[in-house]
Amino acid sequence: MGQRCACANREGSSCVSTPNRVLVNWKGERNFEAGREGRPSILVDGDGQNAPSPPDVLLAALATCVSVDVVDILGKRRTPPETFDVEVLGERVDSIPRKFKHITLNFVITGKGIDRPNAMRAIELSANNYCSVRDSLDPNIPIVLNLNLNGSDT
Repeated sequence: MGQRCACANREGSSCVSTPNRVLVNWKGERNFEAGREGRPSILVDGDGQNAPSPPDVLLAALATCVSVDVVDILGKRRTPPETFDVEVLGERVDSIPRKFKHITLNFVITGKGIDRPNAMRAIELSANNYCSVRDSLDPNIPIVLNLNLNGSDT
């Protein structure tokens, strides 16, 4: 196994880290259970009828990855959010494979003392510097970041 690595570097750092290991078990039809061994799992439905579809899970992973950092950054500024929601819109191409061509993340945050410049800076830092899910996506996919803070879009 590789050595644990704490560096998050977009310039192509050559750190070796322990790989993530996720088990996926078929549950019948187009349903699968996925997760780390001995930890909670999620249901994924290839049709998106009984659970999120694989593309839905990818969008959720992106939003969650960015959100974890944003909540942490705001908390360290002593302005923790009271509520925090993200609507993710993913537009896909019509050809196969139906990859994403455009993604929009609409953040809706409420909290005392949070100002727009710091909240937007936290979102941008996370999306552009810290989020490994974003960094794993095709860099040519435009990702738009919108913020509604305490009921205001501006």
